[in-house]
Amino acid sequence: MLEQVELPMPVPAADEIRVRIRATTVSSADWRLRSLTFPPGFGPLGRLALGVRGPRRPILGSELSGEVEAVGRAVSRFKPGDAVFAFTGIGLGCHAEYRCIAERGPVAHKPQRLDWAQAAALGFGGATMLDFYRRGALRAGERVLVNGASGAVGTAAVQLARHLGAQVTAVCSAANLELVRAIGAHAAIDYAREDFARTGATWDLIVDTVGNAPYPRSRPALAEGGRLLLVLAGLTELLKAPWVGLAGRHKVIAGPAAERAEYIARLAELAAAGAFTPVIDRSYAFADLREAHRYVDSGRKRGNVVVRMDGV
Repeated sequence: MLEQVELPMPVPAADEIRVRIRATTVSSADWRLRSLTFPPGFGPLGRLALGVRGPRRPILGSELSGEVEAVGRAVSRFKPGDAVFAFTGIGLGCHAEYRCIAERGPVAHKPQRLDWAQAAALGFGGATMLDFYRRGALRAGERVLVNGASGAVGTAAVQLARHLGAQVTAVCSAANLELVRAIGAHAAIDYAREDFARTGATWDLIVDTVGNAPYPRSRPALAEGGRLLLVLAGLTELLKAPWVGLAGRHKVIAGPAAERAEYIARLAELAAAGAFTPVIDRSYAFADLREAHRYVDSGRKRGNVVVRMDGV
């Protein structure tokens, strides 16, 4: 159950900045952590790591944008008044008015072309796909299929693959076909009318963001040397992944995305250049945070759901 509580103002350490948060997001990760709903096979492990009866870190939210309000005595990269965005990942804590972050951590200056809402939504999907595309060694000219292309991670996957020079096919519902084409997909498949794995076409990379395209299903659609990026996978698929590569034809890449400060710096560059703009579905006031969570829980969101602080 979500509750609003009053907490002491956080005090930045010597190497930290304190950010007055202007916008944050509610992501599928927040839903999983709040409800302790994990991919198949991860229930006991997830609860042990993140909390048995509820999230061990009670303040959810992994993305923010805002203004630097105070800095520690050793900080040199930022000053009060700077506009920034950050992705705290498993550290959470962004569903609040203030958050302290290490200056060498996952925080960067906000691209001027983005508003607070767009900047707040840069990290989760963007950093996830930068990591998976690095691990998958995506190359210009390759064919990429994104299964679940209309969510926060999926819309990032489409845009970043297009920027990296790939030919992108997006799989989504009929209602989102226009959206995925608008953000860079060269082709789009309505999953209700056609199964990408039975079209006879093949791709060099398949990105599964929804967890319904494991290797047995995706194998016919992988080209020789193709890679399957399981952004969302159950424990069985994760354990089997290393063994697929032993056969030589394909490779399966699974497991949590690494959280690196360098990804946030790279996303700032891409956003400033117009190569990546987060898709915003709905925006809620902070007072309506529960409604934002309910909407994300429904599974109907496309792109990102943003929560605005007062005055934004």
